[in-house]
Amino acid sequence: MKRKKLRLTPKQAEHMLFNVLEIGSRMLVSGAEVQRVENSIYRMCTAYGSETTEVFCMTYMIVVTISSKQFGTITLSRRIHNLSLNLYELLYLNALSRRMCSTLPDMKTVDQKIRQIKVLPKYGPIPSMLIYALISSSFTIFFGGSLPDAAVSGMIGIGIRCVELLLQPLPLNRFLLVVLLSTVSGCMAASCVYTNAMFSLDKISIGNIMILIPGLMFTNCIREMISENMLSGLTRLLEALFISSSIAIGFAIAYYLL
Repeated sequence: MKRKKLRLTPKQAEHMLFNVLEIGSRMLVSGAEVQRVENSIYRMCTAYGSETTEVFCMTYMIVVTISSKQFGTITLSRRIHNLSLNLYELLYLNALSRRMCSTLPDMKTVDQKIRQIKVLPKYGPIPSMLIYALISSSFTIFFGGSLPDAAVSGMIGIGIRCVELLLQPLPLNRFLLVVLLSTVSGCMAASCVYTNAMFSLDKISIGNIMILIPGLMFTNCIREMISENMLSGLTRLLEALFISSSIAIGFAIAYYLL
């Protein structure tokens, strides 16, 4: 079946590019790698009639230029201020980008879909606490801890999430937040071990550390380097190393205090 050919006015093309940037930026924030974001933006713009599409995407910046005889040349950029991994939202964003490439819905429909994605339900406090407890206790057992160690690690995981929720409204630097969470985690683990010698401090601590480790970020940085996006890959690698260092500093402070 032959695809219909769109003829966009400059205003329509700018609206289209704005929506494409919104989708691309939310994909990047939700955990997509740079290459996927660039490819999705390129395909969407080309599907809507852009004859020349240039996309430059980094970890915290997206710049897109489209040009065509119908609407001329348009450039828009988007600054990414923070990352908040959400693979559930990423699933819907990928589906929307594929739909735009295949069926070319009008921009009112795309606006509506983006609004629906923005209000997708997220994990509330209670489910997120249970997830933190499950992660902590599972890794404690995985690394050789006993069931009592896993139980303590799970309770500390709940405590970490509670502290994180309390600190979220504050304008804290991401690395400082990780230091504070690591310090609180280390203090709780050390206190439990000092009150009862049957617990293993290293097994409990390693379970709690796995909550804070930036595993997906490190994986994405390796993928981006393999894809020859060296600048974005190095940026993510440095950020992952700084977060890992912040975790070490936080636990060191906790053990020094106790």
